[in-house]
Amino acid sequence: MIVRKGEKVLVQGITGKQGTFWTERMVEYGTHVMGGVNPNKAGSIHCNLPVFASAREAAKEVACDVAVMFIPPMAAKDAAIDAIESGIKKLVILTEHIPAQDVMEIIALARAHGTSILGPNTAGQVTPGECFVGIMPAFNPNIFRQGKVGVVSRSGSLGALICLDLVRAGYGQSAFIGIGGDAIVGTTMREALRELDEDPTTEAILLVGEIGGTAEEDAAEYAAGMNKPVVAFVAGAAAPERKRMGHAGAIVIGNRGTYRSKRAALERAGVHVVDVPSQIGEALPKALAC
Repeated sequence: MIVRKGEKVLVQGITGKQGTFWTERMVEYGTHVMGGVNPNKAGSIHCNLPVFASAREAAKEVACDVAVMFIPPMAAKDAAIDAIESGIKKLVILTEHIPAQDVMEIIALARAHGTSILGPNTAGQVTPGECFVGIMPAFNPNIFRQGKVGVVSRSGSLGALICLDLVRAGYGQSAFIGIGGDAIVGTTMREALRELDEDPTTEAILLVGEIGGTAEEDAAEYAAGMNKPVVAFVAGAAAPERKRMGHAGAIVIGNRGTYRSKRAALERAGVHVVDVPSQIGEALPKALAC
């Protein structure tokens, strides 16, 4: 999912501490935030924006393209259903610890309505020079700069580090897509890779992975048929075997999901895998020259 400048964004949970802070940052950056949702404060103004009782009520005033959720886990399903059934086609679910059954219901409903989901447990999406939706520091020029390298990451903090190394190496990003660290997510790493492959502003792609799950191995299958160069970093090379590290999705099952299996699958697909993020500056020119 890539959000473009001008797309109208609705903030669910706008009046909370995090909703307030990040709404202000998004607006300052140029994101077209048109309002927010809090059923207890409907009709009020917050961050100089109207507050609605629901996404359905907001849709009566203006068509919304994107919704971003600053919503507690146990209320996340109802908020997601509200956004999806209001007609919103892009939904960014920042919330962590949503029950798995709720996530499955959300994703099934989204597919039925043609809504794309980023997350759960995502840091969001950044289109440098245009807009951002979520909790990534798009406004920091040391981390995000407009360019031609697309970045896909399961981790927000690790993704920010990779983007920092990318800028230090003299590159910028066409888009950053945080798919989220949960075991069940709406947009997979493979789907994000395909979107960047089809994006005309992207010339190369960086995959930021970690142990657990099969997202990187599935993405490698798609990468094998790509013409755009792909560079990857997989965190967890030194992690103890059979131990979950970090995200809920960092679970190793059998021989799949290990650092070795991910790296091997990516390298078989022609992806240049670096040992540490600081090697990206050296790896990208080589990949682009191929």
